[in-house]
Parts: sequence; structure tokens; C-alpha cells
Amino acid sequence: MELHVVINGRKDLAGQLYQQLRSAIETGRLAAGTQLPPSRLLAEQLGISRKTISDTYSQLTYENFLTGVTGKGTYVNARPAKIQRKQSHSELASSEVIESWRNLPVFLRHPTLEGSLRYDFIGGATSKGQFPQDDWRRCTSHALRQIAGSKGFYSLPEGLPALRNAIARHIAFSRGVNCQDEDVVVCNGAQQALDLIARVLIQTGSLVAMEDPGYPPARLLFGSHGATVVGVPVDAEGIQVELIPDGTRLIYVTPSHQFPLGMPMSQARREALLERAYELGAIIIEDDYDSEFRYEGRPTDSLQSMDERGIVAYVGTFSKTLLPELRLGYAILPPAILEAVIRAKQLTDLHTSTLPQWALAKFIAEGCLLKHIRRCHTIYAGRRERILARMAGDLSPWLEAVPTTAGFHMVVLCKVPIDIPLVIELAKKVEVGLYAIDSFFYQQAPRAGLFLGFGAIETLDIDTALDRVRDILQQVA
Repeated sequence: MELHVVINGRKDLAGQLYQQLRSAIETGRLAAGTQLPPSRLLAEQLGISRKTISDTYSQLTYENFLTGVTGKGTYVNARPAKIQRKQSHSELASSEVIESWRNLPVFLRHPTLEGSLRYDFIGGATSKGQFPQDDWRRCTSHALRQIAGSKGFYSLPEGLPALRNAIARHIAFSRGVNCQDEDVVVCNGAQQALDLIARVLIQTGSLVAMEDPGYPPARLLFGSHGATVVGVPVDAEGIQVELIPDGTRLIYVTPSHQFPLGMPMSQARREALLERAYELGAIIIEDDYDSEFRYEGRPTDSLQSMDERGIVAYVGTFSKTLLPELRLGYAILPPAILEAVIRAKQLTDLHTSTLPQWALAKFIAEGCLLKHIRRCHTIYAGRRERILARMAGDLSPWLEAVPTTAGFHMVVLCKVPIDIPLVIELAKKVEVGLYAIDSFFYQQAPRAGLFLGFGAIETLDIDTALDRVRDILQQVA
């Protein structure tokens, strides 16, 4: 790689080189420890004499900007970067827009490795040890061979045909979704799918209805597009359809496993929701984020499979079944918005990276995904049963689990007054990660309770962690 230096004309060559190198070091563009090219190579690159390069290096070495290491070369010395005043956001013409983004709350952010706790009930994460590394490595090797044989052009914004076919077959088998390959759009996680749908449906002031309590990142996303978001209460059957306001053009729901409470939407409520959306001319987003893991009761149909009018956009993700880091999701779109979303996807990022697409297509086609889901199902079922047993046992004086039949999180509500923030802080001191549910409520009065994810915590750690929670509750409740 060539060092970026620009020489203009033939006058004061040494001065030009000196000023550019010194400026690059002072501003930090050339970091401490960076090796500079040998004088001969830099002279050839710039078309000037080697003596000019050597003299400049010598001057900068004398001034302690560079240091020479015998037999190795010339390196940048460690120096404090030159402090330059930068404009603050308040001085820019777009200050109000920037401030609105800066003030958005941060929800559900996973900790770094350094900030993680020993026993963490965080949601939306899985145990790394369960991931089938050998199968994925083999599929990735296949993906590299596919890319090596390609022409090197940009790919399709809607995704690779092989992956779209694999997704369509998988969700038809596992969730009864009614779709063809051409209905599938591959996205960078479910969050991008939500963003793309919002882009083509929402204008400033558009009404968006969603469950309350509900998924905060979706609410914040819709609001960032200018929508007026209305929180619609939920009960034991799901969203209360009769409270969806007139004028709503987008409805966001999690019918298979309501987020965060966990109950499924009843059949009658699903039928009422489809009818109400049709009356409004609205699109329903069905976020089916973790329903692959069902532990009891009969499987429920997806809302999309009941849709006869083309008003449901089905959104899914592989972050919950595989790894969040893969950032692979998809949307099954009705004809009315399919082409518009593909155009929005192309403008947003051209297409999702093809390497993981090729790997995932082979991973699904060879049955590795279904095998992995079955293996995880057994593990999560055991963890769920362990938590439920503790909630019905020694933790029952304080907490009560909300009935849930799917996914890998559950909500436990307080049966007596408890200072939840204090419990969370005390739990951190004994290496237990707990999370309150009050932030999931929007316009409804929040309830006191905890959100317990059991995808990332190891089965043998659950009792140890809950023992510590019990001890804390005995102290504070």
C-alpha cells in the first residue's frame, strides 16, 4: 500500500514532504508505530530524489516525530494528537434533527464481552456453544467457492435466488407460510425488514398502531420515519383490535409469541385483526421472531397463512435460531408493496452480503437448520421448565410467571411491591443480569416485573442465578 503524499510541481519538494508527513503525524492519521516506506521506495513513488526523502526523515527524527530502528526501518513516534476544535452538532444547520436522534433511548443493546455478567438473563441472545460450527464452516467454504466462480458484480437487492428458495421452503414447512420464492426479500436482520416496510408506507404524521407493551426498537423506528405511533393495549388474547384507531395505515404485531408478555394471539382475535386492517386499507407486519421454539399446545397458524387479501407482511430472522452476529433476516411481502420494498432495499444498501447468503442457503438446504432447531428446542425446554419450577417454588412469594408456550424468554410479574431497579443493581453485584419490563410499556401504565431470557444462560447456571435472586428478594421485599 502506498503512503498518501501529494507533490505539486518541482519547487520546495522537501518542504512539501515535511509538512505533509508532520501534519499526518500530528493529527493522528499516521498512528504511533506505523512504519514508513523505505526512502528508496518512497522516492520511486513520488518521483523525487532519495536524498530528499532521507533528509526529510532525518529532520522529523531530530524533532522526535520519527524514530529509526536499526535493521528494521523508520517508524512514527508516539505523540499526543494535535487538538483541533471541531464543530458541535448545535452549530450545524441540521442541529434539530441531530438532537432528535441523539435523544433517542437505547433499548436491548447487548453488552460487550468485557461488560457481560457471569449469569445473564438477557433476551434475544443464544449460547455460542450450541452453534454448529463445523456445519457452518463447511457451508462457508461452499460460499467462498461460489463467490470465486462469480463475475464480481453486485448481487440482487432482494437476495440470492438460492437463499430465497431455501427460506420459502423452510417457512412453508415449519410455519405454514404461504409464499413463493419471488415473495421473499433477504434483509440484514428483521430490523432492516421493518425499516424497509416503514419507508414505503409511512409519511410524516401517518398513524401506526402496535401492541402496548411492545417492542421498543420497532416503535422508535416508526417514529423516526415521522409516524405517530399509537400503543394499543393487549389482553390474554392479544392486541385489542377494537381499539385500533381510524386512519391507521400500518399495524405491527407479534401474534405467535407476544413481545414481551409471551401469550399467543387467539384465532378469533387474528380473524378480527385481518378484517380491521382490510377496512382501514392498512398493512399488518407480523413479526414472527422466535416461534420456532414451541413447548406445549397445538401449533398456531401464522397470520400470513390466513391472509386472503394480501395485507400481511411476514418478517422473520435467523438471529434467534443461529447467531445475532450473522444479521440475516427476511420479509415475505404481499404483491402491493413487494416492488416498492425491493427498490427501497436497493437504495439503502444495494444488497445483503452474499457470503453469508450462500452459506445459509446451503445450511438450510442440507437440513442443518432444522437439526439445529430441534437440538436447541430440547435445551430451551429444559431451561424453561427449570425457571417455571422455581417461580412455582421458592420464588413464588414474590414473582409469578406469565403463561407462555414458545420462544426463549418469559416475563415474571411482581406479586408484592418490589423495588425492581434496586433488585437489578444488587443482582449486578453478584454477577446476575436482570432486566425490567417497564420500558416495554408505551402509553399504558407499566407493570412491575422482570424479563428473563434463557437463550444465553447455561442450564446448569439457572439455579445458581435464581438462588442469588431469591436471596436479594428476601432482603428488599
